[in-house]
Amino acid sequence: MKRVLFLVFLSLLAMNIYSQQKQPKIEAPELLYDFGDVQEGNIVKHEFVVKNTGDDVLEIKRVRASCGCTAAKPEKNRLAPGESTTIMVEFNSEDRGGIQRKHIYVNSNDPETPELRLSFMCNVLKKEEVTSEQGGPKLKLSRNQHNFGIVNEGEVVSAELEFRNSGSELLKISEVKSSCGCTATVLSKKELKPGETGKIKINLDTSEREGKITRTVTIVSNDPQQPNQPITIYVNIKKRNT
Repeated sequence: MKRVLFLVFLSLLAMNIYSQQKQPKIEAPELLYDFGDVQEGNIVKHEFVVKNTGDDVLEIKRVRASCGCTAAKPEKNRLAPGESTTIMVEFNSEDRGGIQRKHIYVNSNDPETPELRLSFMCNVLKKEEVTSEQGGPKLKLSRNQHNFGIVNEGEVVSAELEFRNSGSELLKISEVKSSCGCTATVLSKKELKPGETGKIKINLDTSEREGKITRTVTIVSNDPQQPNQPITIYVNIKKRNT
């Protein structure tokens, strides 16, 4: 009888040790993201990836930002072992200026890291009133980012953005550079008088691509303050079934 009780005790002890060892673990390959220079008034976005590297289900209980100018939302709240999700962060630079550093706190059931901190930073460039004393051309984009969302592999998706010459002299666009051959652009005009507006059409070919990708299109002009202005595009490509 004593031998039986001893074996039961060992079995319960082993089960208890196993259950204690089995636990979720939250990790993020990128803890800090730098947006670089951001024009005041622009809204910028970034997706942080969060992964469960443990051996039990990870539950994201709460995601909060350090200030009201930032919004954050997880794509999923429950992650199986080895599963990942994204947390979209959106920052509104209106009425901000200079170096900004904000944090997003992710609370989960990870016993070792119950609160994971993600951070981003940027340098907000204040709006400038163009006067005759300042002179020169000035390229002003309606926005510097576009998210195509989820698209099927093989599709060609398009986006159209406006730009304006808010300076006092003729604006000349000399070149539009793309970060990959999958992106093509069309300009409505290459020269803009002061106050004149134009449009840029961006076509993205998703053939033979899969998953979340980020690409940039850079407008090169004679704007003396910002001769190279990038437009960041995001897309989540869903692979075709073969």
